[in-house]
Amino acid sequence: MSGTPAGSVGSSGDHDPAVAAFLAGHPVASTVFDRVRAVLEAAGGCEVKVSKSQVTFRRRRGFAYLWLPGQYLRRPGADVVLSIALDRHDHSRRWKEVVHPATAHWMHHLEVHDTADIDDEVEDWLREAAEEAG
Repeated sequence: MSGTPAGSVGSSGDHDPAVAAFLAGHPVASTVFDRVRAVLEAAGGCEVKVSKSQVTFRRRRGFAYLWLPGQYLRRPGADVVLSIALDRHDHSRRWKEVVHPATAHWMHHLEVHDTADIDDEVEDWLREAAEEAG
């Protein structure tokens, strides 16, 4: 995946300029990024990359992605979507969509309306995905 490296998750504070530019005008997405970053920081950190379409959290491979559905949809259901790659299909009803793009991976898409949506259950999924990604 091509993109602009935005550094590592492991230090709090203001957004990296690439992250800030991607999230500009999307305050909910910005606070969701901060929350996801904090969870992953506590889980041992990861690299953050920014492309035209998303912010990627990765270790050996990408495992979580924040993207803005308004870039693609006329009437998005949320300001931001958190997509989490797991090595299994999670059957929670919270997922907007679950797809199976590769034999060993399931991509789970969660519409996020508020930072409170990043609760204990979502934190567990993020930690699981990070661990699976190396």
